[in-house]
Amino acid sequence: KLSKGLIFFALAALSVAQSRREPERPLKQPVRGVHGAVAAGSEWATEAGMHTYYKGGNAVDVGVASMFAGSVSELSHYGFGGEASILIRTKDGNVHSIAGIGTMPKLATAEMFRNRPLQPFEVTERDPGGLKGIIPAAGLMPALVPGMVDGALLALREYGSMSFEQVIAPAIDLADGFALDDMRSASIAYSQPFFNMWPTSKAHFLPNGHAPRTGEIFRQPDLARTLRGMVDAEKKALAAGATREAAIDKVRDHFYRGEIARKIDAFSKANGGLLRYEDLAAFKVQVEEPVSTTFKGYRVYKNGFWSQGPAMIEALNILDGFDDQPAFNSAAYIHRVVEALKLAYADRDTYYGDPKFTHIPADVLLSKEYGAERRKLITDKASQEFLPGAIHGKAGHHPSEEAMAHVPLDPVLMAHDTTCVDAIDKDGMMFSATPSGAWLPSVIAGDTGIPLSVRAQSFVLIPGSPNELGPGKRPRVTLSPTLVTSADGKPVEVLSTPGGDTQEQGLLQVMFNSLIFHMNAENSIEAPRFGTRHLVSSFDNHAWERGDLQLDDRIPSAIAADLAARGHHVSTMSRYSNGTAPVLIRVLAGGALEAGADPYYNRSAHAW
Repeated sequence: KLSKGLIFFALAALSVAQSRREPERPLKQPVRGVHGAVAAGSEWATEAGMHTYYKGGNAVDVGVASMFAGSVSELSHYGFGGEASILIRTKDGNVHSIAGIGTMPKLATAEMFRNRPLQPFEVTERDPGGLKGIIPAAGLMPALVPGMVDGALLALREYGSMSFEQVIAPAIDLADGFALDDMRSASIAYSQPFFNMWPTSKAHFLPNGHAPRTGEIFRQPDLARTLRGMVDAEKKALAAGATREAAIDKVRDHFYRGEIARKIDAFSKANGGLLRYEDLAAFKVQVEEPVSTTFKGYRVYKNGFWSQGPAMIEALNILDGFDDQPAFNSAAYIHRVVEALKLAYADRDTYYGDPKFTHIPADVLLSKEYGAERRKLITDKASQEFLPGAIHGKAGHHPSEEAMAHVPLDPVLMAHDTTCVDAIDKDGMMFSATPSGAWLPSVIAGDTGIPLSVRAQSFVLIPGSPNELGPGKRPRVTLSPTLVTSADGKPVEVLSTPGGDTQEQGLLQVMFNSLIFHMNAENSIEAPRFGTRHLVSSFDNHAWERGDLQLDDRIPSAIAADLAARGHHVSTMSRYSNGTAPVLIRVLAGGALEAGADPYYNRSAHAW
């Protein structure tokens, strides 16, 4: 017979056990290897990367091959005419930034777009008089010079070891035909009304007049021919005695100054577009210095102010000064991180733009001292204001103060995400990229098979804004890979994600899960995340939602209630649609490589 004391303790233990949530098992385990690892947006891309590893390629060769393969197969999110932001660490410990971001055609001006009536399938409402003051979200008018190709070729030329023919081989194989998955099949079918406006797109995506079904072999003969023509340019140069690097230059010339550029020019002219041969011929990507900061014994690298990457640097500088560390996903933790991100995004929306066209006060924005001043603005209550900092005694002009055009957009035309590619090899070479653009529904440039980007929508039309649309200018993009080393420069991890404005938010949390909360790569990714839309959207209508806070529905309701009491406008979101879908590769203490990928959006990771 049990004593009353034993019964009491048994009941107490049962009550405690019932009050605890059973820890959720991860859907996947991390992959580990010793030679190399690659993680990306699809199995097609990671298989291309592994193929390249097996052929002797380094992490840069692998990253470039994966990007090219993704551009041919991840049609709903990214195409060959899109963009890519890239970070690379070489064996010597140096970190480099590459802006594979196209420029606005020289014929484009902000005034033209401010006064230009919108056309069918650029937005959903088509008033007879036309709507003014918004950059189209789809079609040919928002097309930039394709930037990913030059960024990838520059990375391969400077830091890879293989030929273009070797790294493009998986992409050509995919262009010859691959079995379509559910996502791509549905995306093509959903885009059919748009394709009816563009015969070249209809011929490309609707062979035989119908949308290809899941499991059908989807072939892109025009794109395959274009890619083979680029290979032929390299072969011809090598046969004439050119070095590997010089032969890659010939591939670039074939694209930007040869037959492909002329075909894009002719198509644009014939269809009322702005892109011209001269825009492509003048375009040239160069290696740049990344921005970085120290954080709790690590150094975190991001791309420059033509991206939103420096916003993470500012957020880290703000968060680095707190003495305590709140528990993982506690109300105090979520509140602090979100408030720091609001401040960083306010500066992003006020001061960032193409550094070639506007002065960026980088010395202030990236400094620890500025982070300390911004930290003072964080209180126990959620901010409902946009609070850009005062730089050199002057407060910036935030876009929220402007009367901007707000037009309902057909969901078919809205920004349709991005992808990710990361790699680390046994020699410590690191590659992190965020490829994007030329997503469905896209305009195919003539018989090249190349879908054109609509990234111009990331500009604004506010006079005097650092990100105001202008000829020859790059828009401030959201694409933002992340590379982390130890304080003395040794490899730690690379990570990237789709998600537009939420990229920095998701990546910050995944990085903290790994570095602060010591989760493995897969658990770091699968853990519940949160995000805010208290910012000026980089897409479509450039909307904003003051005080917004979205929580993964796995975060306990008591935490949500605490955050609501602090003034956050709380809503929940599913892990399957939380805005980001990251991948992460990290170097373990003994030198092994560990990779994880978001299972809720079909990301992929491999290692050997």
